[in-house]
Amino acid sequence: MSRIVERKKEKVFVGLSGGVDSSVAAYLLIEQGYDVVGVFLRCYNIDGCAERDAEDARRVAEHLNIPFYVFDFEEEYKRRVVDYMIDGYKAGLTPNPDVMCNKEIKFGLFLERALKLGADYVATGHYVRLVRFNIPFQSVSGATPKSYSSQKHQILPHFSLQIAEDKNKDQSYFLWTLTQDQLKHSLFPLGDITKPEVRVIAKKIGLPTAEKKDSQGVCFLGMVDMKDFLTTFIKEERGEVRTINEELVGYHKGVRFYTIGQRHFDIELLPIKGNNRKPFYIAKKDIKNNILYVAEGSGHEALTKNEVDLTGVFINESLLRKEKEYTIEFLVKARVRYRQPLFDASVSLVYHGSEFISGKLLFNAPQKFVAEGQSAVFYQNDGTLVGGGIIV
Repeated sequence: MSRIVERKKEKVFVGLSGGVDSSVAAYLLIEQGYDVVGVFLRCYNIDGCAERDAEDARRVAEHLNIPFYVFDFEEEYKRRVVDYMIDGYKAGLTPNPDVMCNKEIKFGLFLERALKLGADYVATGHYVRLVRFNIPFQSVSGATPKSYSSQKHQILPHFSLQIAEDKNKDQSYFLWTLTQDQLKHSLFPLGDITKPEVRVIAKKIGLPTAEKKDSQGVCFLGMVDMKDFLTTFIKEERGEVRTINEELVGYHKGVRFYTIGQRHFDIELLPIKGNNRKPFYIAKKDIKNNILYVAEGSGHEALTKNEVDLTGVFINESLLRKEKEYTIEFLVKARVRYRQPLFDASVSLVYHGSEFISGKLLFNAPQKFVAEGQSAVFYQNDGTLVGGGIIV
């Protein structure tokens, strides 16, 4: 008589943010047969909305009848994400805290703790696809070690992210730093459905977050204005606002508070000659002399760039080799800000083994509003994420 052995369910810790997306992600995983645990990540927060979100997350877990925990990452979030952002603005950059949050917190500390507690995966409500390819061992490591000489046909899993079905909500731009080890322990249930479909599911099953509005802006600020927050750490310093042609048109409160391409900004404008002046856009920041340069009209050539240098580049590990110094060059689709339409470009990256040395992204056509400190993210033609870097 044979004994039937019941297969143990794979366990997933879902990051419940208190919003509708992560709530539906948890529900879909339950429907797919996973053993689901809900977790609220308590991070640094200013306006108190985190308490309301935590309560909403608890109510969702109760509605779905799953265990619920709170992981306190407030101190680590302040050090790894908030301080990173503040330091970036102090340096005159426009940093992206969402990218750092995903790297350090959601797929860093959260993933590490979940695995230690017996999870097989973590999951979030991000709109992005996770795909798995099978690739030869040699393409990952360069030369196949002698110890694998009898396994020439060994196939290793290779994970990549792809643009989500919902192009308007796709969040792959914020996830370019994720490694193979992180991806193999991650699930993204919303990659193949749209936001309207998520709302329909939430209403159908009676989720308490079904009608909750999406959060806007930087998550830890809530309703607090970015500039108001930054003035706590960066001193206001009155400086000149000049056009690209050096015409003095006003005064600002500190060049570090502004970002390239910004149109609506707080400056003291002088009486300007001419009645047909176009709206001003920030084109350049002179950090040393505290001068803000603006261009008239969104079509001004000073608002465009043809290429950027990159630092902190990360690409899919399968592209790396074991050579002392080599250059990786390939054609990509790219974007240099969230929700920007993909454009054609080429990437040139210099490596020493797996260590990144320098990089450059060259645009096939000029691109507007390129800000230092933001992420440049690379894709293949089919929307597969290849990697990214920080614009310098």
